[in-house]
Amino acid sequence: MLQRSLFSRSALLVQTAPFENLLYSKNTHAASCIHRSLGSVTIPPPACMLRPLEAPLRYLFGPGPSNVPPRVLAAGGRPIIGHLHPEMYEIMNDIKKGIQYAFQTKNNMTIAMSGSGHTAMECAVFNTVEPGESVVVAVNGIWGERVAEIAERMGKTDNRMGLCPSVQTLAKHKPVLFFLTHGESSAGLVHPVDGIGDICLRHNCLFLVDSVASLGGAPLFMDEQKIDILYTGSQKALNAPPGTAPISFNERACKKMFNRKTKPVSYLLDMTHLSNYWGCDGKTARIYHHTGPVSGFFSLRESLSILAEKGLENSWRQHKEVAEYLWKGLEDLGLKLFIKDKDLRLPCVTTISIPQGYNWRELLTYIMKHHQMEMTGGLGPSVGMVLRVGLMGYNCNKANADLALAALADALKVCPKSKA
Repeated sequence: MLQRSLFSRSALLVQTAPFENLLYSKNTHAASCIHRSLGSVTIPPPACMLRPLEAPLRYLFGPGPSNVPPRVLAAGGRPIIGHLHPEMYEIMNDIKKGIQYAFQTKNNMTIAMSGSGHTAMECAVFNTVEPGESVVVAVNGIWGERVAEIAERMGKTDNRMGLCPSVQTLAKHKPVLFFLTHGESSAGLVHPVDGIGDICLRHNCLFLVDSVASLGGAPLFMDEQKIDILYTGSQKALNAPPGTAPISFNERACKKMFNRKTKPVSYLLDMTHLSNYWGCDGKTARIYHHTGPVSGFFSLRESLSILAEKGLENSWRQHKEVAEYLWKGLEDLGLKLFIKDKDLRLPCVTTISIPQGYNWRELLTYIMKHHQMEMTGGLGPSVGMVLRVGLMGYNCNKANADLALAALADALKVCPKSKA
């Protein structure tokens, strides 16, 4: 109805406007166009844009992104096709199956977001929570804090708590959503998941899990562990460049999501439209919603293919073995691991307590300058407390662990240490 009225209004304007006011003199108009096209540019081309793109080759041994294998780089460099072509739909269908394998789920409502892990994070919250509803967030690092802030910005009631949901907390606040980070990269912590889905189910609360830093590196079973919504990012153990974010909703989450009284606050992240774009809503025709990152989807499909070829169990085993090798090497250097309990250490990202007497920024700067290697400091609540070393996906091997250990040993030897 609105579209019809707009067309009618436009037609009326054309009919009532004086014809002479709508057209310029042919000669005057042509001359003006030529003059404007040739002489109206006042901002010159920037000098940087006249030089070739340069990007250094570095070891990305931080918490992500990770170095990307040649296969995935090649896939991302393939010729572009239309985002609504049948071949693109086939690639998207492949991606969906790859995500289902990586997540260990049979959920039909499984897609990849056009954006980073934050996009999936907001998609999950925006689609399942309505005004006045309560959200409970387990804060074990920065990502719990981030979800709590998203809930606050939406005007929701958020209740922050420790690492594990208590029956009393869920009974008191009656949340529609409980959030937990499985792999907290800011702390180097992997959180146990078993049993939490059952608690949420008993209290009619959706269980939302962030696995951006852990998927492919630590065991996770969406269906078996009764996770209602699970998401991850492409740029860590999945081997792909940043910019796509797999997410999956089970039937319980879909029932909540598609029976809302209000529309989600974001049109772009509205699963009503995204489910159709990904062919998950049972409809024959897919209607245009947005232009997906075609090259990003090529890369994601290839990275999921690599994971399928390797096998999840082998990937988990490799990350565990390399992490333990790294941990021993760090302790041999006299460094202390931030997470004392081995069972709670995240295999993908290791946190090291900043060695006494050293300036952590000087250590990281030296390693970057002399070893062309990225390691990072803490993030959010862990800033000034830890150094972070990530060996994920393509980077996850003992040779790279040796390179990281050698760089740290060199920095500890060369960088000044205070006497205090």
